[in-house]
Amino acid sequence: MPKISLTLIQTFYQVARHGSFSGAARELNLSYQSAANHVRRLEQILKGKLIDSEQGAKRIALTPRGRALYNLLHPELDIMLERLTKLIENQRSSLRVGMPQAIFYYLFTGILKRFREQFPDMEFSVYERDTVLAELVKNGSLDVCISERYFGDPVVPQRLLGSYRLSLVYPKGWGAPPAPNDIARWAEGRPFITYEPGQTLRNLALDFLGRGGASFQPVISTSGSSSVKRCVEEGLGFSIIPSWCVAPEDLTISSVPITGLPEVRVYFGNAGFLQKHPNVQQLFDDCRRELVGTVLDPPRGEEPLS
Repeated sequence: MPKISLTLIQTFYQVARHGSFSGAARELNLSYQSAANHVRRLEQILKGKLIDSEQGAKRIALTPRGRALYNLLHPELDIMLERLTKLIENQRSSLRVGMPQAIFYYLFTGILKRFREQFPDMEFSVYERDTVLAELVKNGSLDVCISERYFGDPVVPQRLLGSYRLSLVYPKGWGAPPAPNDIARWAEGRPFITYEPGQTLRNLALDFLGRGGASFQPVISTSGSSSVKRCVEEGLGFSIIPSWCVAPEDLTISSVPITGLPEVRVYFGNAGFLQKHPNVQQLFDDCRRELVGTVLDPPRGEEPLS
């Protein structure tokens, strides 16, 4: 049997306690759909129906098996979670956060400064990677992750921070910039610098450049935007990187915003049982305050999830 996560159990418990998915969602700071998905996943693991809910109905009913599970959990789960929260608040001396190297290098120091002013005795450990962040949260190696990937994993609930645009960057000595709708044709035959295989921005760039059937083989791949940008500054090729990596003082490179690519979304994720931990909530609030409206923007037609 697959392992049952505390997040799934906690969601079922709150659904049963409140008699609705919406009540549990408010209690756990989840979306209605996430709460329903958590219960469905628990039912799949246990191979049995726990809740009866008619389409559009505001209230749910527990099945006999669901009632038995709820009676087994109540009130011990409340006591256990309260003890766990106190233990974490009293003993946790560090917060372990994973994020792409570029987000930390270019965007995160202001957030870190604010957080350190509020929690001067806490160690802030950063793991700078784009991949495997969800797995690191699930296995307990990380508490929080900031990622351009949406995992869709109920064990690692995510909230939308905002989104950003990508830009073409190339050595200024290459001449006048291409028109935004002519970038892919302009790029053919030129040396392409990008990220390591598997990283989100590499995949987006290759898909964009290959729309007309062209095949691009990177000449250099690195782990982060600062390294990619440095190679472009040295005249080694062109790249596609976040627009906020380019500053007015970057005199050796030219940049062209790419309007033909969708905005890249940035999500804040954390271990489910830390969803209401004050340090984690404070970090989320600081990210929203420092990022959204400056280098990140709400996706068009949407507001970031609270």
